[in-house]
Amino acid sequence: MAVHIPKRDEKTGEEVQKYINSLTKPQGSLGRLEELAVELSKMTGEAFPVISPPGVIIFAADHGITCEGISAYPQEVTVQMVRNFLNGGAAINVFSRSIRAEMCVVDIGVASDIEHEQLKMKKVRYGTANFYNENAMSRDEAMKALEAGYEQASKMISDGVKCLIPGEMGIGNTAASSAVTAAISGISVEKLVGMGTGIEKEKIKYKQMIIKQALEKRKPKADDPIDILSKVGGLEIAAMAGAMLASAANRTPILIDGFIAATAALAAKKISSNVTDYMIMGHCSVEPGHKIIMELLEKKPLLDLQMRLGEGSGAAVAFPILQSAVLMLKEMATFDSAQISGRE
Repeated sequence: MAVHIPKRDEKTGEEVQKYINSLTKPQGSLGRLEELAVELSKMTGEAFPVISPPGVIIFAADHGITCEGISAYPQEVTVQMVRNFLNGGAAINVFSRSIRAEMCVVDIGVASDIEHEQLKMKKVRYGTANFYNENAMSRDEAMKALEAGYEQASKMISDGVKCLIPGEMGIGNTAASSAVTAAISGISVEKLVGMGTGIEKEKIKYKQMIIKQALEKRKPKADDPIDILSKVGGLEIAAMAGAMLASAANRTPILIDGFIAATAALAAKKISSNVTDYMIMGHCSVEPGHKIIMELLEKKPLLDLQMRLGEGSGAAVAFPILQSAVLMLKEMATFDSAQISGRE
């Protein structure tokens, strides 16, 4: 997948750093807010970055691996939660409203049909196959999901979104995420697999065994992200990766959520390495694999609230921190404008 991602604007970043140092505060006293303001200016190429409105894009898909009994919830919860999103009742709806985000829900691979005027229909197939027994999808289907995510994010950005928050829904997607991350990184499944939607401790070992054996059967190629996504991935993971690539190509900051979104970020990096220049990690999930991915991406989370919901919820909760960083630039007085003596 050929994607052109521009380099960050280092010159603007340097100018913004000098300006921050002139604001009415001791240098460095606002800590990571100052770092964020500089990062956002480099991403956007703007001395006073605009990040509102944010855009929340939820990709929904089902996973055949749920047949192996690795999830606490049945597969039909995916379609039920999609309806909940569309009716405005999920956590991500609440948090999106609080930050005045534009939000869209995309059916990229739900196992049944949903009719709703607000649902974006980009279904590649009716859920993935059970990757314990066969490849999750074809290579062409993985590419279609990537491209659908790229196109949907591009449209949101062209319609005015200034910061992208990719989210997901799909029962079984922590299993797919663990498999994808293990395939890309070579890190053992045992270190990556957590409780997901809330499985019991004794079931975690079973889930680890299923994923480990599936990887041995499928043999995804570590240097080929499309091969990995097609063999053990998920349609929503591929679509989120595509959305992230589109955001970076348009110099639009990406606020990353938890384990599944971070897995998509890792896949996107494998496709185009400098996509990470436009990523900010919203929070630290309690899923063990999330911490490992953050190390691989060389990212620090803004929050650690012991969340593990997904949907883009942790990133949406973190968004006001980005707002604080840009408002600091826009509204704080300088020592000169406020006629305050600087440090001697």
